[in-house]
Amino acid sequence: MASQPAPNALPIFYGGLEPLSSNMHPNHHNKSADRAPFLSNAHAIPITIDEFVSAQRNYPIVFSSGEGNVPLALMGLNDGVNVFVDSDGKVQDDVYVPAYVRRYPYMLARLQPDAQELSLCFDPTSGLVGAFDEGEPLFDGDKPSETTNNILRFCEEFELSAQRTVNFMNDLKETGLLMEGEVSIQPNGAEQPFLYRGFQMVDEEKLRNLSEEESSKLQKNGMLALIYAHLFSVQLIRDVFAKQMMQGKGPQVPQAGAAAAPAGNA
Repeated sequence: MASQPAPNALPIFYGGLEPLSSNMHPNHHNKSADRAPFLSNAHAIPITIDEFVSAQRNYPIVFSSGEGNVPLALMGLNDGVNVFVDSDGKVQDDVYVPAYVRRYPYMLARLQPDAQELSLCFDPTSGLVGAFDEGEPLFDGDKPSETTNNILRFCEEFELSAQRTVNFMNDLKETGLLMEGEVSIQPNGAEQPFLYRGFQMVDEEKLRNLSEEESSKLQKNGMLALIYAHLFSVQLIRDVFAKQMMQGKGPQVPQAGAAAAPAGNA
């Protein structure tokens, strides 16, 4: 499972970031798309706590390891595997698409490390924003178009949700409930299981043993509902593994006499 990128690295999916400007991009248009080819080989997508209820219907929700833990929706269990998106980037019907994906190719970013304000930027390598004849115009003269204002509002809402998620993760770490996760899956016909590690999850035993005061606090601040959404969703890991095997994207089943089961990275 992927950890947070290095501080100077571009966010996942982004090949570049350029501030959107009426001076530099007066004739730029936004192309709508019903496919996300960049998503086809992505197995772990960042999500916010506001998405837990929707995401947990389809995906296991786990937490990244290392610094800056974030919630992740697992769309596959192995690097390069996504069981919910075909090779053309078409997402299966009735499957929740994380806001992180819907935001692309735009995002709010600081143009300078010490800047106070965030600026609307786009990925110039996406092929979705440019001086096209088709698509929705991003500017009306020197003013943002309605399309741009809608994009800006969505990105602002995402940033607010992301900040709430940071606060949740900080509070969750303070509870001491997070532990290193491990899931063992024994396919039919395999003598040895597949082990998936490299992620964090809530320790159910510690959760059950919380004092009444601690449990009450988690319930009042809304964290308990989010924790249970996460724990319920983890049961879907085996379903995702089964989808991988059915689609021919799963790891090779260990054969009898193999020295050890290969370990996966969820």
